[in-house]
Amino acid sequence: MYIYSITVNIDESVADEWLKWMEDVHIPDMLATGKFFEAKLCQVMIDEDMGGVTYSTQYTSHTKTLLEKYYQEDADRLRTETMKKFGDKIVAFRTELKVLNHVKNFVQS
Repeated sequence: MYIYSITVNIDESVADEWLKWMEDVHIPDMLATGKFFEAKLCQVMIDEDMGGVTYSTQYTSHTKTLLEKYYQEDADRLRTETMKKFGDKIVAFRTELKVLNHVKNFVQS
């Protein structure tokens, strides 16, 4: 499995709008590409010197080939839509991760 992780710092003036847009529009659009089978939206729990609110969105793909197809077929369009909507109110950092081990613990304490 591969995880395409995008960490975003959003200006507080548009943070609520961005969060709703992510949940209602962008994450469904990403999953609709057929390249990812899961998405997680997380708030990063640190205070940034630059201010704003920071989130990490992680999209999981079954194969590297599917991830590469996302870059070739969908990435430019979806990134452009984001920039048109939020412009200079958003700064993004992207990371590609290869999952080496996935362990689940179902014991609750």
